[in-house]
Amino acid sequence: MATAGDVLRRNVPESFDFSEKELHVLAVDDSIIDRKVIEKLLKISSCKVTAVESGTRALQYLGLDGEKKSSVDFDAMKVNLIITDYSMPGMTGYELLKKIKESSAFREVPVVIMSSENILTRIDRCLEEGAEEFIVKPVKLSDVNRLKNFMMGGERKENGARKVQKRPLQVDYNNASSPPSPLPQLSGPFACNLASLQSSSSPSSPLPRCSSKRPRLHSMD
Repeated sequence: MATAGDVLRRNVPESFDFSEKELHVLAVDDSIIDRKVIEKLLKISSCKVTAVESGTRALQYLGLDGEKKSSVDFDAMKVNLIITDYSMPGMTGYELLKKIKESSAFREVPVVIMSSENILTRIDRCLEEGAEEFIVKPVKLSDVNRLKNFMMGGERKENGARKVQKRPLQVDYNNASSPPSPLPQLSGPFACNLASLQSSSSPSSPLPRCSSKRPRLHSMD
């Protein structure tokens, strides 16, 4: 299965050098704050950014709004990556994704979905429709840098599987209903000497048994 980086390398001239040229990213988000954040992160990563506020506006920029035009904007034809929010009024990111994948001109352009809600059914639906990745907000600079490295061909997916980027789950045991129970402690004659185990000459040798019997006393004549 071809990766996004391979697709882009087939769609651009052989003289195009990814190491020297900017990636052109179309960012779509109805929130002006989130839009500014993703735009700033992309620019920090040396990407060219076109930011729009809706899926409808994105389709207009790409020339996919149904209006007859003599030619599509040259910059729009050079879009290398589309990153869009999922929850937007009028047209969701999922609906925008479907429109893009139905287009013969842009179906090979990777689309990344962002969302502040980690809903598995939503994630699966987007990935099945052709989304390259699903990123749970807030988007971080490390996410953008990883995407750029991936587009440059520095990262490859294992077995062609698409990935979902999630924040690691942190468990607060202070607020947990039942804190983890302590490990049982061995007492008295049942405690084994760990030092003797570590100094054992053979790792496959049987473990020493702990005896509950007291040593036999020998009488001295």
